[in-house]
Amino acid sequence: MGKRFTIAIVGRPNVGKSTLFNRLAGKKLAIVDDTPGITRDRREGAGRLGDLDLDIFDTAGFEEANDDSLEARMREQTNRAVGDADLALFLIDARAGVTPLDEHFANWLRSQDQPVLLVANKYEGKTGEAGLLEAFGLGLGEPIALSAEHGEGLAELYGAIQPFADAWAYASVADGLEDAEAGDDPGPAMQLAIVGRPNVGKSTLLNRLVGEDRMLTGPEAGITRDAIAVEWSFDGRPIRLIDTAGLRRQARVTGKVEKLSTTDSLRAIQYAQLVVLVLDGDVMLERQDLTIARRVIDEGRVLIIAVNKWDTVKDKKAQRQKLEDRLEKSLPQVRGVPVVTFSALTGKGIGKLLPTAFRFFDVWNQRVSTSKLNRWLEDVEQMHPPPLVRGRRIRLRYMTQAKSRPPTFVLFSSRGSEIPEDYKRYLMNGLRDTFDLSGIPLRLNVRTGNNPYVDD
Repeated sequence: MGKRFTIAIVGRPNVGKSTLFNRLAGKKLAIVDDTPGITRDRREGAGRLGDLDLDIFDTAGFEEANDDSLEARMREQTNRAVGDADLALFLIDARAGVTPLDEHFANWLRSQDQPVLLVANKYEGKTGEAGLLEAFGLGLGEPIALSAEHGEGLAELYGAIQPFADAWAYASVADGLEDAEAGDDPGPAMQLAIVGRPNVGKSTLLNRLVGEDRMLTGPEAGITRDAIAVEWSFDGRPIRLIDTAGLRRQARVTGKVEKLSTTDSLRAIQYAQLVVLVLDGDVMLERQDLTIARRVIDEGRVLIIAVNKWDTVKDKKAQRQKLEDRLEKSLPQVRGVPVVTFSALTGKGIGKLLPTAFRFFDVWNQRVSTSKLNRWLEDVEQMHPPPLVRGRRIRLRYMTQAKSRPPTFVLFSSRGSEIPEDYKRYLMNGLRDTFDLSGIPLRLNVRTGNNPYVDD
């Protein structure tokens, strides 16, 4: 087996490095305990995250020691692991917040050549929100909220690692081609999953897309190509199609809502960035379709409604209106979900699907500057101020976008926990309308306090 993309998990003692190592490796290769310093030697193992095959280094906790002590030798192992890796994952403990040793480690990592992703671990149940915000001050970009112990945030970790793995794979291919011509970097591939109930034409759509638009052929070095992923490109932009089986109802449903029974399809939704939900034009949104759609939105992914067999629909206007009404009623948290109608069998209308997908994918990646957000917030507060609570007016202090994919905003308020849900929805709708964010999931986290980036 050839060399695989390699990551080093680093950080001070007892931040959960070995727990993440075991999570990615899929088995308990590293001893885990609350006692700091359990790991002393660099541990290596093979792991997998989504469709990424990885080599992983688990390292000893970083200590400030440069003599001949055990701590100094442990630090040397960490130095070598970072030097040998293609990417470093720098873990902090979100519940404990940023410590002086974290700051020292961050300063050292900024001096290294390897790229670094900042991971705020132990974020289960959002108990580490304060530590997550503190982590922005380390100067290593957006922190990724993660609970290695409970497996929460792995999709976000995958999304952050995948562009680096793609760039490494492309570089590996270029190194192996003697006559390769230089060209424009198309950027990381869009992860697209096609899902839906059986017999809606999903396979026909998949085959037509790949058959007509495939430009990238054959496996690339260092990346495993199996039934999960098919690669091609559209208008020069790479796409990684995540193939799925039909999502069926369980034979016996014990809850009020049908459960999704195909594990691989759920995995595909979790690790995709954009999900095309294929419907039958004569049947439209059934309860199982809505279950899938809500799952996609809850995961923060872009949802495209793809209505197949449109050529067989007799009253197209009435059927389209029925679909729009159902979406507005059943998915109110995402206004403007894109709908594309076509016939996969004849190909009519199918040319609209991928341009729509990339347009909303770009919106999903969008960032709004803090200055624009706060000018908008001032206008909003003047036009429609928050309601009185126990006779006192809630003040909106500051807003910033914490991350993209999906766009996630943090609002600081005088009494954030008391802002009513309908006013939060009003703010969300205002963000969509003002900054052209319709049709994708948004997140709004409200905090109590002033601007955290300004010293009192």
